Amino acid sequence: MAAISTDVSQPVCAYIDRRGHVIRVGVGSPRQTQIPTLELPRYGAERLCGIRCIATQLKQEKPGNAALTAMALQRLDALVLITLTGSGFQRKGGGATGYIREAYLAHLIPDETQRWSVSAAMDLETLSQEDFTDLTEGLEEEFRRLFVAQQVDSSHDRVLLVGLQTDRMDPDQFKNGLEELSRLVETAGGEVLETLKQKRAKPHPQTVLGAGKVDEIALEAQTLGVSLVVFNRDLSPAQVRSLEQRIGVRVVDRTEVILDIFAQRARTGAGKLQVELAQLEYQLPKLTGRGQAMSRLGGGIGTRGPGETKLETERRAIQKRITRLQREVTQLQAHRSRMRQNRQHHQVPSVAVVGYTNAGKSTLLNTLTNADIYAADQLFATLDPTTKRLSVVDNETHEKRAMVLTDTVGFIQDLPPSLMDAFRATLEEVTEADALMHVVDLSHHAWQDHIRSVMGILGQMPTTPGPILLVFNKLDAVDSDTLAVAKDEYPQALFISAAQKLGLETLRQRLVQLIDYAVAG
Repeated sequence: MAAISTDVSQPVCAYIDRRGHVIRVGVGSPRQTQIPTLELPRYGAERLCGIRCIATQLKQEKPGNAALTAMALQRLDALVLITLTGSGFQRKGGGATGYIREAYLAHLIPDETQRWSVSAAMDLETLSQEDFTDLTEGLEEEFRRLFVAQQVDSSHDRVLLVGLQTDRMDPDQFKNGLEELSRLVETAGGEVLETLKQKRAKPHPQTVLGAGKVDEIALEAQTLGVSLVVFNRDLSPAQVRSLEQRIGVRVVDRTEVILDIFAQRARTGAGKLQVELAQLEYQLPKLTGRGQAMSRLGGGIGTRGPGETKLETERRAIQKRITRLQREVTQLQAHRSRMRQNRQHHQVPSVAVVGYTNAGKSTLLNTLTNADIYAADQLFATLDPTTKRLSVVDNETHEKRAMVLTDTVGFIQDLPPSLMDAFRATLEEVTEADALMHVVDLSHHAWQDHIRSVMGILGQMPTTPGPILLVFNKLDAVDSDTLAVAKDEYPQALFISAAQKLGLETLRQRLVQLIDYAVAG
């Protein structure tokens, strides 16, 4: 190997299995010749892959970070790096000698801070006395022990968050978006172990991030024993496939996390129907990225013939299901429309309660109407719209006034289009209501962004909603500076605490005034 490498002036790598068979030879460094994760005979955080690499290098130096990273990504049993002298000679009777200056032995170690161990320079005689079987068995026992300790609670996904900040993103919005993504993952039942970020002018078309950062993610995923990597942006099917090949664990994007939460939260038949529609509409465009295993439409020899492709069959089945679900959602819209007309016939005005997810809408509705809607300190705790009747005694006329309050699904920044379409029956409650009550969590540091997001989504509604009463909630958890800013910016707003029942009587009277204004308008 050393003689050939010297002759071609290139590093050479030989990959050897535990039986001593050479299974792969490549011209180039360990980084350039590394085996793709999916082609390794075995792969997992609890063991090594069963292959060691012997590599030559032309420069006289210790193993560099690139070679060691390649070793870690493949989980090689060991990496032997041979430094060349640059010259040599043929022994009498054949056989090359004089080409090797020194050798280094590197291997992984079960330590989150170091990751690998590199020996001092040694000669071939010392290297040949190493017991590789004993070394790998001892290491695998340690990795297995660490892996079992990490998997104590296997019911939770162990998650690595990845954030890409492009030039067009505001730093504060990027930071708030990552914090929100972390809450989304926790709501979905995952445990966030680490967050990695990168700043780039624009996403890489194949891997979203740079090659170095993808390697860093792969190493971090191995070290922490993560089972899922979540990106803060939507990914194309090709990007997901490329990232999963490089990282070795499942990769999902923000929209998939939100859809998963919706699937868990859907309780009623209507909710489940809308969630399934949203999931199918999200999956349909992604089918085309599944590669040659799903399609025979590539053209060329061996691709032509009668019959329907697997890809087309699956796409057609999903499209038929989507059409049927859309028809059911339309029927749901008609049903809710009849219920609204019935209320209007009895002249009961309606107020839709809208707001960013986890603003306290359900808690407020429970407090005002003595209802028992599920409320929790979680994102998207409530999915299905709930309508409750509220009676208020008007302070001026002393008459009893009736109205209905409808709790709606919480909004979120960059609400996925598939959710907007699937939940049109729910969102219609907003456009058909006489007035809106916009609830804002004033204790959240990004409350101003939340207001902008909700107003942006309301602006996309096909019908302009009625007048809006802005209500700042969680007054008991707000500092005086934030309160002063909010009062200065929104002098007409109301400040309450649904949990502590502060300001609710004023709210009831303001709702009466709001209804009078809406009906008169």
